[in-house]
Amino acid sequence: MGQADLKKYYSVEEYFELEEISNLRHEYYKGKFFELESSTLNHNRIIGNIANNLLPIVRKRGWDIFTESVKLETIKENCYLYPDVMLTCDADDLKQEFFIRQPSLIIEVLSDSTTQYDHDFKLRQYKSIRSVQYYMLVSQNEVRIELYSRLNDFQWQYEDVVELSQTINLEKLNITLSLVKTYNNIIFDSTEESNNH
Repeated sequence: MGQADLKKYYSVEEYFELEEISNLRHEYYKGKFFELESSTLNHNRIIGNIANNLLPIVRKRGWDIFTESVKLETIKENCYLYPDVMLTCDADDLKQEFFIRQPSLIIEVLSDSTTQYDHDFKLRQYKSIRSVQYYMLVSQNEVRIELYSRLNDFQWQYEDVVELSQTINLEKLNITLSLVKTYNNIIFDSTEESNNH
């Protein structure tokens, strides 16, 4: 996660203007913006793997998938984030031009610099969106997916999935995600072995 610009308070209008002209992405929270760092090849491959596996399923249902460069509004005019992957079933979302408000599934691919941010701040923000049924954190350094599933307005179930042979069942969306497909062509630094499936 990049550093915040601590010099001043930025209105949401100023933030949107910055995003229109900037070559970099920035997340915004209550008057401050944070520059997003560039990602690794593994990070980008995992996002592509997930999106490629989900797209044929969701498009048939009239839903859609958005990755990396589409903003999520978690608090109107106060918080705008860039999830790595979002799935929305909401008809109003699909009519928007710049950001999503009602996703059902949010996925973040963890980086060394964002792990705490994704597990803490973003987890709180995403849980506050009533449409969100699942929040998934995907490691790019090992086979590991953490899944938060909404049980009701106050309770969430946590799962830690670490075997390549496993699948993740998103029952409320009638979607099953394969870890083999998620980690296809991923090279882990620790082993230098590729999972080519």
